Amino acid sequence: MQLLDGKKVSEDIKNEIAAEVAQMKARGEKVPHLAAVIVGNDGASLTYVGSKVKSCERVGFESTMVRLPSTTSETELLKKIKELNENDDIDGFIVQLPLPKQIDTQKIIAAIDPSKDVDGFHPENFGKMALDMSTFIPATPYGILELLERYNVPTDGKHTVVIGRSHIVGRPMGILMGRKGFPGNSTVTVTHSHSKNINQITSQADIIISALGVPNFLKAEMVKDDVVIIDVGITRVEDNTTEKGYRIVGDVDFENVSKKASYITPVPGGVGPMTIAMLLKNTLLAREQKRNK
Repeated sequence: MQLLDGKKVSEDIKNEIAAEVAQMKARGEKVPHLAAVIVGNDGASLTYVGSKVKSCERVGFESTMVRLPSTTSETELLKKIKELNENDDIDGFIVQLPLPKQIDTQKIIAAIDPSKDVDGFHPENFGKMALDMSTFIPATPYGILELLERYNVPTDGKHTVVIGRSHIVGRPMGILMGRKGFPGNSTVTVTHSHSKNINQITSQADIIISALGVPNFLKAEMVKDDVVIIDVGITRVEDNTTEKGYRIVGDVDFENVSKKASYITPVPGGVGPMTIAMLLKNTLLAREQKRNK
């Protein structure tokens, strides 16, 4: 069994980006600038956005954090997005999800300038991804592809089962794993809450990508030997034996499933760090596209 170490790979990627940014500076070019909008005080979101800002510093990007109260109206948020779209200094920006109930998420995503949509959620970018055109790939799926590629995990002709159909992970992964090229060329089954006999489906899979958000959902008896496991799940589970009072758990019963797997991502330290690294990569791409224009 080989661990797909997202922590290590994400550090490699950050080093590569930092080297590129250093060259940009040496040529007297503008360095990439990433902005993050956060509405409200969700603890997990604040932590996540904070680590994005730190990662920007680490690679030499400029970063801006826009914090808005949880009472922000949809109109106010759309106004802020318009400002960011028109601000020539900002190359890419993200709006941290989830948003408060009074705001229509799809409306917000559609308002972002596609050339600055480094999360890859805008319908135009999602459509381009589905059509195999060059675009921003959503950061988590992009991170998974990068892990598979850097560890040279065979995907050609394999049966990939995706658990979950969210717009952020499940659905894009289904499209990307079935596309031509590497990583891809696999036969994809997307399962979800209405899928029957899920155990039967997962037990035939060569590769399982689980993005369900249910702790320890995938058990050893649900997988075959030498399966490749990508665990996207990340849930806080109460644990009084730890200092924080909780521990982070994935969708996969790691202890038992890892005994059967050929490759597996740990939680934490697998897909999570890759997401931020690929967001930086998308921002670098946004800057380069702007420069080439």
